Amino acid sequence: MIETTLWHPVAQSHEVLQDAPLSAQLLDQPVVLWRSNEGAVQAFVDRCPHRGARLSMGRVENGHLECPYHGWQFASGGQCIKVPAVPDFVPPATQRVKAFDVQEAYGLVWVRLEQGESATELPRFVGEEDEHLRKVNCGPYDVAASAPRIIENFLDMSHFGFVHEGWLGSRDATAMAAYKVENTATGVLATGCKAVQPQSNLHSTQAAEVEYTYEVTAPYTAVLTKIPEEGSSKQGWREAIGLFICPLTADTSRVWFRLAVADFESTDAQLRDFQHTIFVQDQPVLESQLPKALPLDPRAEMHSAADRMSSAYRRYLKASGITFGVC
Repeated sequence: MIETTLWHPVAQSHEVLQDAPLSAQLLDQPVVLWRSNEGAVQAFVDRCPHRGARLSMGRVENGHLECPYHGWQFASGGQCIKVPAVPDFVPPATQRVKAFDVQEAYGLVWVRLEQGESATELPRFVGEEDEHLRKVNCGPYDVAASAPRIIENFLDMSHFGFVHEGWLGSRDATAMAAYKVENTATGVLATGCKAVQPQSNLHSTQAAEVEYTYEVTAPYTAVLTKIPEEGSSKQGWREAIGLFICPLTADTSRVWFRLAVADFESTDAQLRDFQHTIFVQDQPVLESQLPKALPLDPRAEMHSAADRMSSAYRRYLKASGITFGVC
């Protein structure tokens, strides 16, 4: 399964502590996260190889992960280094728990379950590259929907006037102007996406036509970049919102947003509240969709010209060999 060779976010960095393990899940796989004495995040299968207990129920003792059942201890990398019932026993190299590759970026912990034939990199978030923009994470949201359904919703502007009426859209202005879609080395890009929005951000005082670019940078990752309106005080700033999804199961997901904005007046809570207002309007609709998995057969659901980006996303998933969360 190609999904296991990709990097996925599983937790926020600040949640993983040195004094206690954290339970997580990725692609139906229970994972335990913890930090070594050096502060490096470790990611193991959440199952002790001795008698199968959940390691996330244990504790971190002297820089090692301790099983809650018999106290076996595991060092960074997964090697067993202590069996309390046999204190003189030196565990061989084969006595270990499976460890996964892990790294931190964008305020999140990323894990991949397997190394593929070719090296994979973290999805790029263009907003991170502008050091002048303010970065704020929002979430997590646990959603009873597949990761591809959530990505497709993020890429879709034609629902704004109905799901986000009075905020990102209006029933009086639902026509979609033509926009350009193209394939990239890492996904799909849509440019020239325009919408009339009553309140596109916290400080909007009147409706304005907003132009976005949307980019899929990995199967379960997408980025929205906002092009400032003519005459805006933010002229020259290209704000961005990253959508990062952990596919917990085939039809449940954990979602984070990362904002890269030029708003230096609002508090973090205010920025998160605005994003929360928008996403909780999406969530019940997402959770109502059937099938839960995103259909990749173009005949399975109807389409219009406004769906060019979502259709391109479905083709990209199929070409990439994605099977988790699709049908």
